[in-house]
Amino acid sequence: MRQANLFDIGVDGASEPSTLPTAQADPPAFASVLVDIPTRALAEPFAYAVPSDMSGRVQVGCAVLVSFGNRPALGYVVALASSLAELPGTEGLKLSSVKPVRTILTDPLFSEESAELALWMSKEYVAAPAECLRLFLPPGASPRLKRDEDGTYRLERPTTREASARWVSLTDAGRAFEPPARATRQRQLVQALSAGPVTTRELNALYTDMSAAIRTLEKKGVVTVEERRAWRGVAHGESRLSSARAEVPEQLTEGQRSALEAIERARAAQAGDVVLIDGVTGSGKTEVYLSAIERVLTSGRSACVLVPEISLTAQTVGRFRSRFGDAVAVFHSRLSAGERLDQWDMVRAGAARVVVGARSALFCPHCDLGLIIIDEEHEQSYKQGSAPRYHAREVAAEMARRYGCPLVLGSATPSAEALARCRRGSFNGQRWERVEMLERPGGAVLPKIVVADLRREFASGSRSMFSKPLYDALMGVVERREKAVLLHNRRGFAPFLMCRECGCVPTCKHCSTALTYHERTHTLECHTCGSVYHVQAYPSPASRCPQCGSPYLAKMGVGTQQVEDALLQILPKDVAVIRMDADSTRGKDGHAKLLEEFDAAECAVLLGTQMIAKGLDFPEVTLVGVVNADYALKMPDFRTSERAYDLLEQVAGRAGRGERPGEVIIQTYLPHDPVIRAVAAHDRSIFTDHDRQMRSDALYPPYVRLAHVVVSGPERNAAERYMRELGSALTEVFGGASDAEAQAVAHLSVLTQPVVLGPAPCVIERAKDRYRFHLLVKSPVDYPISQALSATLAAVGERRGISVIIDIDPYDLM
Repeated sequence: MRQANLFDIGVDGASEPSTLPTAQADPPAFASVLVDIPTRALAEPFAYAVPSDMSGRVQVGCAVLVSFGNRPALGYVVALASSLAELPGTEGLKLSSVKPVRTILTDPLFSEESAELALWMSKEYVAAPAECLRLFLPPGASPRLKRDEDGTYRLERPTTREASARWVSLTDAGRAFEPPARATRQRQLVQALSAGPVTTRELNALYTDMSAAIRTLEKKGVVTVEERRAWRGVAHGESRLSSARAEVPEQLTEGQRSALEAIERARAAQAGDVVLIDGVTGSGKTEVYLSAIERVLTSGRSACVLVPEISLTAQTVGRFRSRFGDAVAVFHSRLSAGERLDQWDMVRAGAARVVVGARSALFCPHCDLGLIIIDEEHEQSYKQGSAPRYHAREVAAEMARRYGCPLVLGSATPSAEALARCRRGSFNGQRWERVEMLERPGGAVLPKIVVADLRREFASGSRSMFSKPLYDALMGVVERREKAVLLHNRRGFAPFLMCRECGCVPTCKHCSTALTYHERTHTLECHTCGSVYHVQAYPSPASRCPQCGSPYLAKMGVGTQQVEDALLQILPKDVAVIRMDADSTRGKDGHAKLLEEFDAAECAVLLGTQMIAKGLDFPEVTLVGVVNADYALKMPDFRTSERAYDLLEQVAGRAGRGERPGEVIIQTYLPHDPVIRAVAAHDRSIFTDHDRQMRSDALYPPYVRLAHVVVSGPERNAAERYMRELGSALTEVFGGASDAEAQAVAHLSVLTQPVVLGPAPCVIERAKDRYRFHLLVKSPVDYPISQALSATLAAVGERRGISVIIDIDPYDLM
């Protein structure tokens, strides 16, 4: 807690004296106020006094106007106390130096639990408290103070307005009303309203324009018309997919029953226990979620379900709404501003007691949260890529502990961290339990895996991107009129172009990354900063090398667009080829439309990147093909093998989920890699034993904790100097240990103190016109690494033009 020892500025901009009462008066109330300035320097709330005329009106969650420096500032009340000593961090603070809250700007926007969680996130992830608190605010633009012409201040609201609907209903007298014989429209209206109130939109959809009949009967007192709050987005996510329905099974499998029993034990304990459901693909984890939520709703509490991809919400929300109706709210970034606001209000009002969405759904204003579920918990998308760089799994675990509700993690390929915590039995005071689900409901079996060795294909003279096993399998799907899924985790037409004469590769003007060629739009696109270079404006890469002018530019590598062209050439015209990647799904509801097209087709091939690899449930899919598994295996990251295994195992699980058996064909030049062998044998231990040994020897999570520090600036030398200064300071704080590799070579089983790797240039050294340097800190799992980094960064200080990113538990080291 810090003091606001600043001169006061009145609401009208004029100076005013303090309104604190004298020592003889009743003790005033005090508030911890988090000033809305997103900087790490303001790591704690400030103490302010609550004037007597505001007593009882200031609540935790209110936005208030306070004095900060020589200007008014927006702040949020995060705690209240009847005496100054009751506020944490106020030791030694004099009552005379505490200034009053000037104005209450809003009703409460968040709960006391949300405020505490935001402050915990700020410390845990070395982030500005204001950035963390904004996660819990109503969706819309960042809140800003606005001064009106009369000198008063107010909180500028988002321009999005609340939606409303006009409801028409019969009056008591109207129930006995008999319209004239020729009044056809009035008869239709009375008949439509006889079963209950109906909106004017629904009436117009049924009978075209009914406004005249409504006005006539309203004047006669037959009907009444009233405005009610409407919820945009209630129908969003409703899907026509045949698989987007959740029929209640006649009986659960043994694994499903065991999982539900574990969740019930965690609910009874009320200690925030974590249950990891480790179930093979297609084992019915969603039914476990639905059954567990039914029990939570029956007890009067609410539930939150996180899914990793926007593409999954159409199918997932459909299943949840088929079971729970309009009590389900959906929350993700593809909703419009109005839909997001209404879904948020729906949750706050208690109209929706089940929230389904991406990681941002975690911060909705849940009413009495009784269960948190994270589906596909291993997914990298649960890690936030911008400040605050939280991981949804860790925040959810902290929420579960505070609310005393279970956290359920589900995956066919659990993360190394989750498995390690379950082996340990507990983590951070919470119990972690793993439940296996090894069978698929209804007698469905795991698919047959075929590894196509591309080395042999090349030696036999084949130059096609489809091996003979994959080509034959595709033709079999066409003959049987079934469906197939093809994975190729490279969007675009070609990953890069290269001049055959001088070796030049066109790169982005703003980043040190090669441009990807997109043939559909004849553009080169940077997948780092998003820059697009049209061939007409850029020195024509399709015809001339920008360095030597040679016309011989080759398209190197294969993207999804090129695979799509190859499929169209070999498949009959009556077979639908549907490409699903970041380019084809940019429009609103793009994911749902493509999936519905695939579902409606008699015979089709769904080609896509990793977004098609998980969560999708189409019983008609009998073939899954992986065009090239090697793209995922050789990235410079210790998690590369884990990600590759997750991706291949998940996409393999899309096959054979119905009555017909499935087949998976994996094309690779590395058939003996542990990842490929594990997937082919349906034996995870082949991979996990190798991966655990590698991580233990090299000291990587889950055996240590990582922190990634990135410094960037427009001038290379300045950024590098600051990075070295920060690295030296950290090395000194950690006792001079700077060679983690030496400890790894010595086969230390436990890291005894933090060590620093680097600094060095980032793999992508230049991005968005800024030069980037980084270092990596490895620390013991229980070491307070966040506090150490925060203190060191404060001691070194800031530099003009230099940005510092601190990523605790990073997933991106590039």
